[in-house]
Amino acid sequence: MHPPMTDGSPHSAPHVEGVYNELKRMASAFLRRERDAHTLQTTALVHEAYVRLAESSGLAIQSSTHFLAIASTVFRRVLIDHVRFAQRAKRGGKRVRINVKMEDLVDRRASVDLLVIDDCLERLSQLNERQAKVVEMRWFGGLSEEETAAALGTSRATVTREWRFARAWLARELEHLDPGPPDAPANQQDVKPSRPRGSSGPSSPPPQAEPP
Repeated sequence: MHPPMTDGSPHSAPHVEGVYNELKRMASAFLRRERDAHTLQTTALVHEAYVRLAESSGLAIQSSTHFLAIASTVFRRVLIDHVRFAQRAKRGGKRVRINVKMEDLVDRRASVDLLVIDDCLERLSQLNERQAKVVEMRWFGGLSEEETAAALGTSRATVTREWRFARAWLARELEHLDPGPPDAPANQQDVKPSRPRGSSGPSSPPPQAEPP
C-alpha cells in the first residue's frame, strides 16, 4: 500500500514513516540489481532521497502515483550523484563503475555501468520524453505498469508499448557504449565496438507509441 498524499508535501502522508518506508521499498528493489552488492547502502540512499523530497520547495504532490513518479526521479538523481561523488573522490578521477544487473531491462546484458544507463536515458529523453519517464519509473522506481500509466495520465497499453520500444532502443545504445565490466568473461560482454568515428548527434529515435 502506497502512502496517500494530500497537501502537496512529503509530510502530508498519514505518517512520515509511510513515505520513508516507500522509499526504502524502492531502494531495496533497485539495489538487488547491484552486481557487486556492496557499493550502495540502502539506508544512506533512502535518507538522502527523503531529505531531498522534504526540502523541495513548492512541491505539489497530488496523489500516491504522483508521489511515486517524483520519488523515482529523486532516487535516480541520488544514485547518480552518489556514483559521481565517489568518482571525484577517487584519486586521479578514475572512473568508478557501479554495475547493475540488466535482465529486466535489456535481456541480452548481464550487467552495465549505472552512469552509462543514465547517459542513455538523458539521450532518450531528448528523443521521446515519455519513454524515458517510463524507464525511470519502472526501472529506477520499481513502479508497475498500472502505477506508471496513472502517473503519466495514459493507458496501461500505452505504457506497455513505450516500455517495449524504450528497452529495444536502450539495447541498441548499450551495444555501442558500454563494453561491460573489466572482469567479465569475453562471452558475457557481447558488444560491438564504440560508435563509429565521425558519427554525431542523437541516435535514431525509438518507435513512437500510438496516442492513448
